[in-house]
Amino acid sequence: MRRDWDARARENAKHYVATSRENWNSDEFLREGAEQVHELVEKHFAEICNGRAPSDMRILEIGCGIGRMTVALSRIFGAVDAVDISPEMIAQARIILAGRPNVQLHVNNGADLSMFADSSFDFAISIIVFQHIPKRAIVENYIKETWRVLRPASLFKFQVQGAAIPEHLANTWVGVGFSEPDIRQIAAETRFEIRESSGAGTQYYWLTFAKH
Repeated sequence: MRRDWDARARENAKHYVATSRENWNSDEFLREGAEQVHELVEKHFAEICNGRAPSDMRILEIGCGIGRMTVALSRIFGAVDAVDISPEMIAQARIILAGRPNVQLHVNNGADLSMFADSSFDFAISIIVFQHIPKRAIVENYIKETWRVLRPASLFKFQVQGAAIPEHLANTWVGVGFSEPDIRQIAAETRFEIRESSGAGTQYYWLTFAKH
């Protein structure tokens, strides 16, 4: 995964992060990320913040790429830790996020969140990331690890590939698929409650998990 995403970052990072355009300018790229943050996060403040002030919250972004959404998240929340498997993506993100002192960028190992202590975050988000992972066990472990690093009464909002794609057909672009029964089993095993679910059976299977 690291080799493939480093190569994509070197070739055309903005396009591989947001494939609706081949050639993005930086302002439009970040504006599109901010619009997605508005739809996925700001419209759901009541549930996400759960009585906390956003400026007091520390959040985790899994699969940040070059920071398309990280910039907008950093304008809302007090502290943002953003991870990505690709050192090339993180290097470009450091340039884009140079003026955001409340952001910490990390190259992670692509399998877990071992760099973070238990109960470190008030919210976690992963957008258009897990759909590129070819191994079911990796996605499941990320979900398990997110439960570990979240504080109680916090949410995890994420998206997976919902089409029926088995591992032997998956790769680092079109990842392994998850059905509704798969997700229910993962939630039960990781002790998450499924708070919201939409798009099952499609590429954009959106989920909100809650840690009690």
